[in-house]
Amino acid sequence: MCKRYRTVRNKRMIAIALSFVISLFSLCPAGAQNHNLEVAKNLEIFNTLYSQLDLFYVDTLSPGQTMTAGIKGMLRSLDPYTEYYPESETKQLEMMLTGKYAGIGALVKYHTRLKRVVIDEPYEGMPAAEAGLKKGDIILSIDDSVMTDKAVNYVSSRLRGDPGTTFKLRIKRPTTGKEMTFKITRRNVKFPDIPYYGLRPDSIGYINLYQFTEDCSREVRRAFVELKQQGAKGLVFDLRSNGGGSELEAVNIVNIWVPQGQTVVENRGKVAQASRTYQTRLEPVDTLMPLVLLVNGETASASEITSGALQDIDRAVVMGTRTYGKGLVQVPLDLPYHANVKITTSKYYIPSGRCIQAINYNRESGAAYTEHIPDSLTHVFYTRNGREVRDGGGIKPDVEVKNDTMPNIAYYLSASGLDSTEVMFDYVVDYLYRHPQIASPVEFHLTEQEWQEFRQRVLDSGFTYDDMSRKQFDELVKTAKFEGFYDESRQAFDALSDCLKHDLGKELDRHRTTIQQMLEQEIISAVYYQRGALQSALQYDKQLLQAEQLLKSPAEYRKILSPGE
Repeated sequence: MCKRYRTVRNKRMIAIALSFVISLFSLCPAGAQNHNLEVAKNLEIFNTLYSQLDLFYVDTLSPGQTMTAGIKGMLRSLDPYTEYYPESETKQLEMMLTGKYAGIGALVKYHTRLKRVVIDEPYEGMPAAEAGLKKGDIILSIDDSVMTDKAVNYVSSRLRGDPGTTFKLRIKRPTTGKEMTFKITRRNVKFPDIPYYGLRPDSIGYINLYQFTEDCSREVRRAFVELKQQGAKGLVFDLRSNGGGSELEAVNIVNIWVPQGQTVVENRGKVAQASRTYQTRLEPVDTLMPLVLLVNGETASASEITSGALQDIDRAVVMGTRTYGKGLVQVPLDLPYHANVKITTSKYYIPSGRCIQAINYNRESGAAYTEHIPDSLTHVFYTRNGREVRDGGGIKPDVEVKNDTMPNIAYYLSASGLDSTEVMFDYVVDYLYRHPQIASPVEFHLTEQEWQEFRQRVLDSGFTYDDMSRKQFDELVKTAKFEGFYDESRQAFDALSDCLKHDLGKELDRHRTTIQQMLEQEIISAVYYQRGALQSALQYDKQLLQAEQLLKSPAEYRKILSPGE
């Protein structure tokens, strides 16, 4: 596409918008006419400004890049969910809405020590796993393009492509030093909506929902029916770290446990087209089985509609920690030349009448400014049984259960990019080479000898991590010296300093339980994929265990939902 055509195309888009706004003047009352005049005036300024830049700026402008930067700058003054997608990025929007993309089905990462992009996690049943790629494989080239000097985003984008296309992937397997070439055909990849579901002890069903993509409600319904057939008497529905997605899928999931014709969520926008009420449309599967929904601070959007609606209807007990608080609804709209925009068009209100949006996006200054709504400014609403709930600040659980915090040392050992030695990642790769078969996810555990081997590898690797207590102590010393009372308290400071001396071996021993569980789950996920890792993690899940305990206590469950009885 020639430069002149791109310039004319972008000017044409502005002119169309300008003429459309001007055409509305005769149809609007005085207040709206003033608003539209302001819109038209500023569009004309923007159009003229770009024309002058294009004509006089010392360097030749790229119309697409310049306009995209201007559009995205404008949207940044609104909220983080209103986003522009030029033609080159529309596949990102499609993936967000459907959960699908075309590629090999594997997570890749940058290996800090090797300075190479490697395979981190092939997905179950996907081309990477079927071809025989393994955790740790170093990506050397894709077809004839060398990848050893490329960033992880570049390599990832080259692994994706149109479904049905075939390419050659050359890798080096670190455990053998052997270079291998795989011929792989890309196909549509979709993250599993439900990584794992199953029947737990005491006839309690468990379903973990990963995201609200199209048709996920069918998967949840099918899993629930299967659990009922297996004898489930209660259900834990896990929405922790589920960032949401389709609002309609949230309604359909609520419908599994709520009768037909019940209002689940109402959208209220500035224009009539953005306002809508969603009700359950189908016959439910079960309206009586006790339900506990697990949520946390990363439970957002459609997940909050689901948990909030079931809380407001008193159909489920919500347990965990307060949710994210996203009460805004986005709608994707087509733009000229195959571009798209995702616009926040309304707020949603769940059955009690509350909106749980936690942040106000203040635009009066013309710049993005966020303000968390304090609890003191929230309003009281009531559930169907008369329980008090509040708007703003997300969904507050009926039963708060905080999860165990991760020790700093464990975070640095496991987090990609933080440990320059990659000691945990490399240990897992080596372990899998020596043990191609392991016990089932719930039975696999490292032996004492294997733990000691890992511990020694950490000590020998040069692994370091931020010692937060030492950092805070050093800041305290600086403050004490500045304020002049350090010298008179030197003995106390020296004693405290001795207590805080960094001892890696002691830290590994102190946090062995957590670190060993994480290490085992890394090994399990490479053999049994995400489903196996989740099965293993559930054994130590404090929130899940408390949810199961509640479901085994019918009187306590009823007391939470109907406190007046």
